[in-house]
Amino acid sequence: MNNKNKALFWLLLLFLASCSTFSVINFENFYGPSYPRNREVSLVPEHQVDYWSEVKPIVENRCTVCHACYDAPCQFKSGSLQGIFRGASKTKVYNATRLTSAKPSRLFQDADTPTQWRESGFFPVINEHEQLPEANREASLIYQVLMLKKHNPLPANSVLDDSFTLGLNREQQCPQAGEFNQYAAEKPLWGMPYALPGLSEKEHNILTSWIEQGAVHTKKPALSASLVKLVNRWESFFNGSSNKEQLFTRYIYEHLFNASLYFDELNHRQYFRMVRSSTPPGEPIKQIVTRRPYDPPGVERVFYRLQEKYGSVADKNHMPYVLNKKRMNLWTKLFITPSYQVEQLPSYQVKVASNPFVVFAALPEMSRYHFMLEEAEFTIMGFIKGPVCRGQVALDVIDDHFWVFFVAPEEYDKRDTEAFFKSQQENLTLPASDENIYLPVTHWMKYAGKQKKYLEARNKFVKSYFKNGKKIGLDLIWNGEGVNPNAVLTVFRHFDSATVKKGLLGQAPKTAWVIGYQLLERIHYLLVAGYDVYGNVGHQLITRMYMDFMRMEGETAFLFLLPEKERNAIRNFWYRDAESEAKKYIILPRFYSNSENTIQYQSDDVQLELFQKLKARLYPVLEKEGWRQFSPQEKELAQLLEQLKSVAVNQLPEVSILEIKTGDNSNYITLLSNRGHLNTTAILKEQDNLLPEEDYLTVLPGIIGSYPNVFFSVESAQLGEFVNQVTQINSADDYRRLVTDYGVRRTNPGFWKHSDKVQQYHQKTQPVSAGILDYNRLENR
Repeated sequence: MNNKNKALFWLLLLFLASCSTFSVINFENFYGPSYPRNREVSLVPEHQVDYWSEVKPIVENRCTVCHACYDAPCQFKSGSLQGIFRGASKTKVYNATRLTSAKPSRLFQDADTPTQWRESGFFPVINEHEQLPEANREASLIYQVLMLKKHNPLPANSVLDDSFTLGLNREQQCPQAGEFNQYAAEKPLWGMPYALPGLSEKEHNILTSWIEQGAVHTKKPALSASLVKLVNRWESFFNGSSNKEQLFTRYIYEHLFNASLYFDELNHRQYFRMVRSSTPPGEPIKQIVTRRPYDPPGVERVFYRLQEKYGSVADKNHMPYVLNKKRMNLWTKLFITPSYQVEQLPSYQVKVASNPFVVFAALPEMSRYHFMLEEAEFTIMGFIKGPVCRGQVALDVIDDHFWVFFVAPEEYDKRDTEAFFKSQQENLTLPASDENIYLPVTHWMKYAGKQKKYLEARNKFVKSYFKNGKKIGLDLIWNGEGVNPNAVLTVFRHFDSATVKKGLLGQAPKTAWVIGYQLLERIHYLLVAGYDVYGNVGHQLITRMYMDFMRMEGETAFLFLLPEKERNAIRNFWYRDAESEAKKYIILPRFYSNSENTIQYQSDDVQLELFQKLKARLYPVLEKEGWRQFSPQEKELAQLLEQLKSVAVNQLPEVSILEIKTGDNSNYITLLSNRGHLNTTAILKEQDNLLPEEDYLTVLPGIIGSYPNVFFSVESAQLGEFVNQVTQINSADDYRRLVTDYGVRRTNPGFWKHSDKVQQYHQKTQPVSAGILDYNRLENR
């Protein structure tokens, strides 16, 4: 651009900035046509910014904290170069009013190049016109939003006014570079990072310099020879030629397609995805991309490959799963060594493929159950961290805090149980077999009818199971063979997100589940394998409604362990004011005269007593040293918070992270607010079912949850004062004073310094399971 054109360009910008109505700037008039550029270079010139060592750490800790996974604003995912160069979109992934299913837009799956993403409606956030420094600044959305924040910083330490939209369903502007002037004039404080402090001078200069120089980067380092060797070994294991081996690997894939697979023998945070490919090991992967993992692959032979996972690790969808010699030996023992025949590989027809009890009928049922139990936290995490678990409507199907136990595998009679489940294959059909659901009520009635038939059949089966002197006892509950901590899990719901952790965490909850094989498998195929985040509103609604059945089954199984005379009263307490239609699906089997409960109860609170007995049974696998990094006084003061009055808990957000500083060292605890409910059967009416007087707090060491709502920071010597002030909360004003005194608000000039400490602690204390925490739910109070 010559000097005359430059002058005209800036005059135009000044003119637009002075107008109340703005037009879109066509950068082609100044910098030529736009098209994606190849930004890979063999060597970054001296004195220029390097992406891998300088840019990537800043982007991870300042951008990816909001821009990751399906709920990234404007679908801009900054965790990888591929995400940055893909750009952004005005289309939301989560759309509760979508009448027809949307075209998927999964990074690394549904398109391979920026050009393909442009054809899918994504627009660039990096200049794609002529590669000049001034063009790289002026036609780069990233550069513009960074400059907007630099010139318009947030008011320090204040509560932001109503001009900011925050929360899960906040307004998203998603301007393109040519639309930016209108955006800046209307929203001058909406620079990036959005509703958070700006970058430091050094960080700002590094990012803007990288953009000015054309966002070039060197090639990502290749995998080490040791990693390649392990990948080859596992791909060979996954791709045996026999029908037995092919069916086994299909089963593994449909359960691990979301996993972050890693090799612990290398002690390396290098993760892989298991993918279907049309090419065998030894050749480049040609990924088979489908909506669901069991959809028809379109090729005669599927090969299962390990594809390197690119980009940052976001805590909210990070589900690590280790591959090692022990794992390979176990799977061989469960699926390869046993003598059984797979005469014919099952169809990929959706009515078959969506029903695991049909498609995997040839695999030993107890082998499948052992596989899922071995890493039960991962299995349950699938519907906690998977795309279904996003938003209040998705999560109001579960209580805020409950414990999960599992039926002991040895309590199954192989012949009888397999015969029973085979007889119930049709009744166990899941809504996942339908793509677009336009009449969800009609579909619900169909599946509700199947569920009722299944419950009636199960009642008869359970009755026959106990008729020959089999007794109800604690041995019905899996104890992890005394070594596996996956034997018991705790689930916390945080209104519109959730967390699952090993162990019996927190005080005794209102409800608990006992899960056996068929229920565990159905939950996975309902909420993980069979859930389509791009599906229409009917699909999403029927999935939520069907999950009611799953919850009720798990709760009912727990009730079996209680005295017969107490079961109805406890169930009715869990389902206070529930509609009669919902209660039909928690009917208890009538087999009492043929069974005997050997669990001896002595107290009036039989549910609490049962929890205590189960805790004793599971004691060998429970975490016992969670507070070891804290002083006895710190632990005692922190745990006093669990005695908070409900009126104080009402004011606290879902997830609060408290830093306790002692000199240069910091430890962290998490405060989890658990909301009381009359029941969890209503859709869109949760507010009517809340019981604020039953709210309570759980206090745990470390970082719990992927979405913190607020940060607090106190010196160890101040902890007593902090606890005392929390106990005195009676109003919103009291809570605001607490945040003023001890909080690190999103407008605090020291926010990023504090954030870095929290993220580093999280990674240090949970080196495998931790990822980057997400700030999309930080409060503004």
